[in-house]
Amino acid sequence: MRTLEHVSDTDLIRAFQDGDTSAFEALIYRHKDKIFSSILFFVKDNYLAEDLFQDVFIKVIDTLKNKRYTDEGKFLPWALRIAHNLCVDHFRKVKRTPAIKTSDDKDIFDVINVYEEGADQKIMQGQSHARVRSMLELLPDEQREIIVLRHYANLSFKEIAQITNCSINTALGRMRYGLINLRKMMVEKQIAL
Repeated sequence: MRTLEHVSDTDLIRAFQDGDTSAFEALIYRHKDKIFSSILFFVKDNYLAEDLFQDVFIKVIDTLKNKRYTDEGKFLPWALRIAHNLCVDHFRKVKRTPAIKTSDDKDIFDVINVYEEGADQKIMQGQSHARVRSMLELLPDEQREIIVLRHYANLSFKEIAQITNCSINTALGRMRYGLINLRKMMVEKQIAL
């Protein structure tokens, strides 16, 4: 079995379209964490995020198999846009606001933690994350969405603009106002303490 780690997304897509399923597995493995994390931040429910994640890749497979994907070397932003649209469609259908905890009652910030730290650090970080998360929930949806995509999915403003279907300047403006609003809330919370 050949190693597909260093093969470009474009080459993996071509290989998959030519019948190499291991190429698609490599593509999923390469991008699954970012796609799943972005879905989880929007829906805030682990089971629902898993369902939507599967729906994303069903759409991706269908599009790739039918050769409707126009390759511009931007697979991840394209897949994230599909994920974003499926999340929006889901909320339009159910018109509800999901919980912040994962299905197994874990903090979302603990799920994405990638390095180990001491117990005191974990407690302080958990408290900080809880405060930031509660303040993020108070932001307008458009500002919160940009902040999550930028800081938690590590996307560029160009990718964010494509996913949210707005201009780069609009994405930058929403980020700026979101951060300004977060700073105001932080100052107000410190005064209240």
